[in-house]
Amino acid sequence: MFRLGLKLGKVARCPSIDLLQEDNTRKGFFEEPEFRAMLAHLPENLQPVYEVAYITGWRVKSEILTRQWANVDFKGGWLRLEPGETKNREGRMFPLTPSLRAVLERQRERTEEVSKETGRIVPWVFHRNGRPIKSARRAWLTACLKVGFAQVVSEKPRKVKALRIPHDFRRTAVRNLERAGVPRSTAMRMVGHKTEAIYRRYAIVDEAMLREGAVKLEELHRSKPGAAVVTPIRDATAGRSGRVRAE
Repeated sequence: MFRLGLKLGKVARCPSIDLLQEDNTRKGFFEEPEFRAMLAHLPENLQPVYEVAYITGWRVKSEILTRQWANVDFKGGWLRLEPGETKNREGRMFPLTPSLRAVLERQRERTEEVSKETGRIVPWVFHRNGRPIKSARRAWLTACLKVGFAQVVSEKPRKVKALRIPHDFRRTAVRNLERAGVPRSTAMRMVGHKTEAIYRRYAIVDEAMLREGAVKLEELHRSKPGAAVVTPIRDATAGRSGRVRAE
């Protein structure tokens, strides 16, 4: 209403106020062994949820738990989010990689078993005995405690603080796409980042990526035509001083 009043000239303009710099960079991510350790301590009906989150980087609560089988195109090879379902209101598609397809096919088999047992059609991809999953917070905290990704804040009453959150899978997927060399514009569309500024908050360069970059740089220098190669040899005129001559 204040902004509308400014536009209509009904409100006096206030002096400019500089905004403080935000420190909202994501800090948590999962390496493959850490992810597998977490998965082993999660309930069976939640394991495929977080497997999909690890692969796609999609938001667990609003973009994965809401998927229905109408959004899975096994023939075409896509997992879909329809326009209006995402945070930026745009649709999104993620290709069914072999790993993602395997997870969804196993989940399809479980869903068919539940449908036969209950006698009703289950439209949701992820569910608890045919019913949609509304929350997984308690199971997540329990798994974090067992793996060492949580700390007990107080005993009475008992309060636990998770050091990793499901949203960290989003950041993990971005880093995996960077490691795989996927073009940034493609990765942004797969994960669902509308601006590159937002994407860069998630794209963390780790030590392995830096070392790989150094190796590629060295390969580039060695491949340049006419590059000088310095070979340490003993110059006859150097005597015993062992000077190095470039050839």
